[in-house]
Amino acid sequence: SYQPILSLDLTNIEDAPRFPYRGLHLDVSRNFHSKESVKKLLDLMSFYKLNKFHMHLSDDEGWRLAIDGLPELTELGASRGHTIDELQNLYPAYGSGPFSDPAISYGTGHYSREDFIEILKYATARHIEIIPEIDIPGHARAAIKAMNARYEKYMAQGEPEKAREFLLHDFEDQSEYTSAQNYHDNVICVCLESSYAFIESVVADIVAMYQAAGAPLTAIHCGGDEVPHGAWEKSPVCQTFLQEHPEIGGVDNLHIYFLRRFVNILARHDIKVAGWEEIALRKGSEGTSETLMPNPEFLEDGFQTYVWNAVWGWGGEDLAYRLANFGYPVIMCNASNLYFDLAYNPDPAETGLNWSGYVDTRKPFELTPLDIIKTATTDMYGNPLDIETLTREKARLSDEGKKNFLGIQAQLWSEILRGPDLLEYMAFPKLLGLAERAWATTPGWTEIENREARFEALEDDWNIFVNMLGQRELPRLEYLYGGVNYRIPLPGAVYQDGLLKANVRFPGLTIRYSTDGSEPDSNSMEYSGPVNVGGQIKLRAFSQTGRSSRISTISR
Repeated sequence: SYQPILSLDLTNIEDAPRFPYRGLHLDVSRNFHSKESVKKLLDLMSFYKLNKFHMHLSDDEGWRLAIDGLPELTELGASRGHTIDELQNLYPAYGSGPFSDPAISYGTGHYSREDFIEILKYATARHIEIIPEIDIPGHARAAIKAMNARYEKYMAQGEPEKAREFLLHDFEDQSEYTSAQNYHDNVICVCLESSYAFIESVVADIVAMYQAAGAPLTAIHCGGDEVPHGAWEKSPVCQTFLQEHPEIGGVDNLHIYFLRRFVNILARHDIKVAGWEEIALRKGSEGTSETLMPNPEFLEDGFQTYVWNAVWGWGGEDLAYRLANFGYPVIMCNASNLYFDLAYNPDPAETGLNWSGYVDTRKPFELTPLDIIKTATTDMYGNPLDIETLTREKARLSDEGKKNFLGIQAQLWSEILRGPDLLEYMAFPKLLGLAERAWATTPGWTEIENREARFEALEDDWNIFVNMLGQRELPRLEYLYGGVNYRIPLPGAVYQDGLLKANVRFPGLTIRYSTDGSEPDSNSMEYSGPVNVGGQIKLRAFSQTGRSSRISTISR
């Protein structure tokens, strides 16, 4: 009955975040996500106490932010479609199709300055800081092609000086390289002064947008990752530049030279450099990728490093700890637990990638950020890990290193995220596992020395968590901010002792089944316990509002 006054017993509540950085990354370059989708995601982040939103605004396949004075970045760089010369738009990619129409393609679209300022204000009102990422010097194909088109336009108008003002490419460069995404022309020429004029112009306008929004801008993420071997080696501009500047020490050090220039540009605005782990690494004495070591060059500059490459079995499992112990501020972004664009499981019907394994809701929940080996079990192929060897050989986080460990961040790369429904499907309910691990105090089971006992306690904690999700949070997500298209897991089913037995990962979901070969719907029989049925049985899990999972099928 209606009660005009609600009485609560006097109580004290003590609550505080475990980590100061509780983040989510969204790639809007590979497939564009609208202002409305971003604002809804910000609402959900705020609700679950995440406070950092890392926006991946540019990459090879798209530049998504309007920059004053450089209209080509969005006129060409934010558009994908059929082309033979990429002077009007970029080539199609990731299913964007032949038409550069944002109404029918997620390959085309951008944020106007007004859009971005609105997003910044929206985030700030929800106590979320947006960290913008402009990916350079690699992953820069969209920007390069846009500035090439600008060059052609002004050359045709007889203005060569203006044509070269923001050029990012040495047209005589014969360097041979292949990027991680198989591009051969996606690295800006760091020996051209015009490249730095371009960066200064972009940074200045980003700063202006943040000032207009009254939003904090403490760092700009430069990406800095995956510059392919071979870049710049056969560039006449770089060969001349290195002859004039022998102190740089050759092509291998051009990346470091570029970062120093970027540091100086940001320093004029009192902004720190952020980037993926490569910005704080250098090659070891053997000169191989396996011997990458922390680079003392930028320690005093406070580089904020985002460490993703800790895939089990690849050798870099302890990289976040080595950088933190060395003195660099670190955000853990481990692909094996925190890449939310990875498929939930190996089912071929599941959307998602699998290059570093599979990530479901449990993966971020069971992550032990300060000692990841404690819950390590298998590599990306499901093979058991050699825990004894990992424990013996890998670096552990020191007491000093813990002071540099800022927090954790999940990544939503968007190669396969076409539209808001897929975005929400891949993010939820995984994000709730992230939120729990980023905010809640260190679980008691992490301190249990005996590995078997530790995993038993983890299982008990997980059981409590999934019950909370299924009984409370998933029903809430049905309505929160217009409703969230979270993934509903398929029921599991077996025949045992002559009876059909079924369950579902999140208690609170309803299982319904059919025995006549039809697809279960909201009127089908509800499973409430083991039942004696035969033939082909089809099962589905249903939410409180009638949304359903895919179908599980079992026959006897």
